[in-house]
Amino acid sequence: MITPRTARRTLGLRTAAALAVALTGLAVPVPAHAAGATLTVNVAAPFRPVTHAASGGLYGLAENSRPADSTLLPIKVNSLTQPAPGVGQRPNGQPPGGDSLRVAPQATRAGAGEIIRMPDIYPDFPYRWVSWNDWLAKVNTMVNARLAATSTTNVIAWELWNEPDWTWNTSAAGPFNDGWVRTFRAVRALDATTPIAGPSTSTYNRGYLSSFLSNAKATGTLPDIVTWHQWDVAAIAANIADYRALESSLGISPRRISINEYAQTSEVDVPGRVASYVAKLERGGVESAHRAFWFEYGTMNGLVVNNNQPTGTWWLYKWYGDMAGTMVATTPTSQSGLDGFASYDPTRKIVNVVFGNESGTNTVRVTGIGGLGASVRVTLQSTPSSGRFTAVPAPTAISTSTVAVSGGAITVSVPNMSATSAYNLVVQPVSGVPSYQQRYEAENASVFRAQRLTATSASAGGYVGRIDNNTGNHGIDSYVDFIVNVPTARAYTMTIGYANGTGATSTQGLAFNGGAWTTVSYPPTAGWGQFGSTISTSITLNAGYNVIRLAKGSPSFAGGTGFAELDYIQLT
Repeated sequence: MITPRTARRTLGLRTAAALAVALTGLAVPVPAHAAGATLTVNVAAPFRPVTHAASGGLYGLAENSRPADSTLLPIKVNSLTQPAPGVGQRPNGQPPGGDSLRVAPQATRAGAGEIIRMPDIYPDFPYRWVSWNDWLAKVNTMVNARLAATSTTNVIAWELWNEPDWTWNTSAAGPFNDGWVRTFRAVRALDATTPIAGPSTSTYNRGYLSSFLSNAKATGTLPDIVTWHQWDVAAIAANIADYRALESSLGISPRRISINEYAQTSEVDVPGRVASYVAKLERGGVESAHRAFWFEYGTMNGLVVNNNQPTGTWWLYKWYGDMAGTMVATTPTSQSGLDGFASYDPTRKIVNVVFGNESGTNTVRVTGIGGLGASVRVTLQSTPSSGRFTAVPAPTAISTSTVAVSGGAITVSVPNMSATSAYNLVVQPVSGVPSYQQRYEAENASVFRAQRLTATSASAGGYVGRIDNNTGNHGIDSYVDFIVNVPTARAYTMTIGYANGTGATSTQGLAFNGGAWTTVSYPPTAGWGQFGSTISTSITLNAGYNVIRLAKGSPSFAGGTGFAELDYIQLT
């Protein structure tokens, strides 16, 4: 049976070809080419810091902390698209839920930013237009509610409309491009700082985007974040490349990209197919990507079931969440078969590869690992396509072996693969690896109103700078949240790598797990972007996951002084 949300997806597709994709997507097709594919991982080719960009969800959270924090922290939720304050939307006939301001405390505890989907204040889908007076009054109500929520710090954008290519009522409201301008200006009249995302088309549509962006440029209403929904995994690379070419042809500076809904109903709970989506989204350089919402609230889009038990797909995101350091290049045999994504943590010398979407016996070749030693320890495990109603308490261990490194590379054969399962390959030195992660790079953390930057002197080559905002307006205050995982509850020495080019001592606030604030001081260093200096402080943590915040400004904190850049924290 087609659910209401599935039905509207089918209606929302704009071309016969796209419609065929949606209707034939009732079962995930096995890749058509013969098994025996190779995925090449080049550890010597890092391309950006680990940010868990694709670990996000549409309507991922529901009120009353559903799902539990314990299911969210391990998967390092990057961001969420949540309904507007005063939500009226009833997806799949469910009661309205997931109000962005009501779930904000839990999202903040998980380190996740929120994009607020404004038209979800309407109860119907497709959205039932009333009048411009009605819509602009709703815009004022939503923005003022957000501005009044002074303890909410994690809103990263307003999404002005959703799927305007078929949900905008042109006959009643006029052309969408004009409606965008009018709504954009209404939001900006009240909120001059929160980024704006759009147009959130139901598919990638170059012609539609060209018209939209040309008009937005001419009227001074360009979105800060460009968004669309992505249902064809094989087209991701081509769509992103085409968008960048379009942007350049129109003389528009590069926008951040959010794929704010991805994976069809037949794909979203299939780890092998999800691995292919994540791989292509990471290589495409998107800032964020959100699993589509097809079914129930409060499950992080089907990742948990039965009182917060993990499904098979949850384990794929857990492996993704375990990644640290930098994302490194992966090269698939084709865009439609075996694919995967990988990271390298230089502080522990761990290579982490997640892959799938192919059956039979296939190969993963890992290059650029000469620095790990003459031999390496290789661990392989898998997670099945269990669907959204079957708990999977742990991944399946396949093998652990010691493999000789030849020419800085190893080749691992993976027999009996299922195209619907996902696989995790971990490569590390045979000895000397810390029992738990101790160093956490700032550029891997959750970064709000600051910027990830690069420097040759920085640990892993990256850091966070421009942590500048401290205004008392917590919608624009700057901070960095580190999600850390420690084995025992006790006091740890936390060393902070930093730079401070002000010539005087600067300060930031330090808090963990939402507790009381203390102040850390950063003596001046040689200059901005020049790292090697550290300070240390003691911090008492719980066993398991904890959230540590370093802030220039934040609720209940009087505010930092001067400026400092963050390289990493290390717990010992």
